[in-house]
Amino acid sequence: MTAPLTETTSALSKVQASKALKLSREGIMAGICGAATIILWFLLLDVLAGHPLYTPNMLGTALFKGGSGLMPLAHVELSLGIVGAFTALHWLVFALIGALASLLLALAEHNPNLGFGVLLFFILSTEGLVGGVMMFAEPVLHALAWQSVLVGNLFAAVTMGGYLWRRHAPMVIYP
Repeated sequence: MTAPLTETTSALSKVQASKALKLSREGIMAGICGAATIILWFLLLDVLAGHPLYTPNMLGTALFKGGSGLMPLAHVELSLGIVGAFTALHWLVFALIGALASLLLALAEHNPNLGFGVLLFFILSTEGLVGGVMMFAEPVLHALAWQSVLVGNLFAAVTMGGYLWRRHAPMVIYP
């Protein structure tokens, strides 16, 4: 008598696992798109300014060594270890953000009333990130223009949003 129930539960578990894997993959890909966009944006800015990898080196120094590790551009010594560590952490954070976005969009697909809240959440969290950097990471702002951070984050958000929109095109959002 328990065999059909076990088979049904097992089949349901496989479907749920398949959906979770799809969402994870989709979110990680969205995060990779966003991370690559912002990395290319800052690489372009750094190359045009004549100091490649300055931004990840400076941000990695601020993150791993604290604000005391920041120096004027003329005295900056490039550390590929710091650049690599910061870049890896950056990719990981974007993959997690993409996974969260994918999960929230999947929830909004089943309940259109959540869609506007998901959109508002990501807009406010992006602005909160920029505002938090402006309030708590003043040495970083002296070394890096906040406008370039804002534009880079907007490019990344548009890239991630475009990727996820293509994957969820028929989704309806109610305000």
